[in-house]
Amino acid sequence: MAMIKSALELALERTKDMVVDEVALEERSLKQEGKKAAGRFLDDPETVDLAAILASYAKEKRKSVREGMFETFSAQLQLPTNEASIATVPLIAKGFAVLAAAPSGNGILGNVGGAVAEKRVAALFQQLEGFFKQYLDDMKNVEQAIRKQWAPKLREKERQLAARMGQDVRIDPMSDPEFSAFYKQNVSAVRSQYLAALDKAKADLSALLGMEGK
Repeated sequence: MAMIKSALELALERTKDMVVDEVALEERSLKQEGKKAAGRFLDDPETVDLAAILASYAKEKRKSVREGMFETFSAQLQLPTNEASIATVPLIAKGFAVLAAAPSGNGILGNVGGAVAEKRVAALFQQLEGFFKQYLDDMKNVEQAIRKQWAPKLREKERQLAARMGQDVRIDPMSDPEFSAFYKQNVSAVRSQYLAALDKAKADLSALLGMEGK
């Protein structure tokens, strides 16, 4: 009977011809370092000097670190749930400004960078702050309009239930399946439009900083 090979032997056979891409591994590691640095900055911006961190890396390694930082900051740009959510936008803008001041050379501004790039980022974030506030206002208005439009039907349902039960009935609109479906459909439509606009803003930032595809 043939000897049964161990799992370790089988694994070694499968991997013996594999070549480790040392460059890709290093890039991944550097990007992770950039993400962690950006995270620390967002947690405690007073004690984390992003510019100094970037400058501490050799030029050929800086690109990957910068990409990691960009990904972390970009992930923080989400549609707000309330006014407090918008309070973090200036800090995120500050992070992007640091990246703009240290361009990779292949963005919209090429090697210009510096003050010009920072001004472009500042202008974009000024628009974003207004965009986020408009989103909250629109969502509030949409919700009010939906509830107002649905009110007559809801009152009729309450009247019918009260007639059957012999007492006043109040229905929470969100507990009504028909209202809930109507609400989600209309709110989702507005949210989708804003998400598309936010994705466009992120793409503009990506191109500005030479991060296409990030």
